[in-house]
Amino acid sequence: MILAGDIGGTSTRLAFFEVRNGRLEMVTEKTYPSQNYSGLTEIVTAFISTHRLPIDQACFGIAGPLLQGRVETPNLAWVVEAADLARELGLETVNLINDLEAHAYGIAVLEPRDFVVLNPGVPEAVGNAAVISAGTGLGEAGLYWDGKQHRPFACEGGHTDFAPQNDLEIELLRYLLTKFEHVSYERVLSGPGLYNIYQFLRDTGRGQEIAWVAEAMRQQDPSIVISQAALTGKCRLCVQALDLFVAIYGAEAGNLALKIMATAGIFLGGGIAPKILSKLKSPLFRKAFTAKGRLSPLLEAIPVRVILNDKTALWGAARYAALQASGL
Repeated sequence: MILAGDIGGTSTRLAFFEVRNGRLEMVTEKTYPSQNYSGLTEIVTAFISTHRLPIDQACFGIAGPLLQGRVETPNLAWVVEAADLARELGLETVNLINDLEAHAYGIAVLEPRDFVVLNPGVPEAVGNAAVISAGTGLGEAGLYWDGKQHRPFACEGGHTDFAPQNDLEIELLRYLLTKFEHVSYERVLSGPGLYNIYQFLRDTGRGQEIAWVAEAMRQQDPSIVISQAALTGKCRLCVQALDLFVAIYGAEAGNLALKIMATAGIFLGGGIAPKILSKLKSPLFRKAFTAKGRLSPLLEAIPVRVILNDKTALWGAARYAALQASGL
C-alpha cells in the first residue's frame, strides 16, 4: 500500500494507492485545510488512524524548496522532515519531493480528457517539457527527455525576479517594490498575486473599485472574487486585473519554455488555470507566450495545455513511490 500526499498552502490531499496489474489505483482519499493544522505529521496521523491500512511506501509532494529531506514551506508555517514522517509511519524511509515535481510525475497517468489545449504546436512534439502552476504560490518544474522517457526535476523558478515587459508592468514592479523587498513572479502569478495586481490598478487610479466587490473581498478570498467578477464582466477593474495576470502568465510560461527548451510542451497546472479557461483561450496568453523576438517561431511550435485534473500531483507522488519501489 502506498501513502501519497499533495501538500499545498491551501489544501493537503492524502490518499492510499495500490499497484494492481501494473497500474496505480486509488483506494481512498481525503482533503484537509492546511492552515488548520500545525504541521503535516498531525494531518498524516489523523488520516492513517481513520483508515488503518498497512503502509509499504510513502511519498509527499510539498510546495517549497526541498534540501536533504527537509523543507520549510514558504506559504505555511511548517517545517517538514522526511525522518520525522518515517518514524511516525514506522517506515525505513519516506520520500519527499517538490509539489511541482509531483505534478510532473502525474502527467504520465493522465488521459486526453484531462487537458485543454491552448496552443497545439507541432504534431507529435518530442523533447523536454515543463509545468508551471499558479495557485496559492507559483510552482515550476521540468521534465528532461532522456530519449526514451521524461524524467521530472524540481526547481524554484516561481521565486525568480519579475521581469516587466512594458510601461504598465514597469509601474507594477515599482508599486510592488514599495511592499516587498524582493518582487518575484510569485508576487504577481498566484492567488495573492492577482490581488496585488488589482490593488496596483486601483491605487494608481486605473479603475474605480465597486463597493460590492470590496465587500465580497472582505468576506472571501479576493482572488476568487476578482476572477469571477472579471469573467462575468461585472467589474471593469477586475477585468483589467485578470487581463494583466493572464498576459504575465503567458510571458513567464514562455520564459520557462526557453530556459528548459521545452519543445515537447508546457503544462499549466494549479487551481487557477482551470477556473479562467475562457480568458486563457483568448489571444492575451498566447501572444505573451510567443513574444520572444527572434525565437518567437520556436515558441509557436510548442504545445501548451491546461491540466484539468486537480489530483495530478497526488497521482504523481504515488507514481514516484511506485517507481522507487521498483528500482526504476
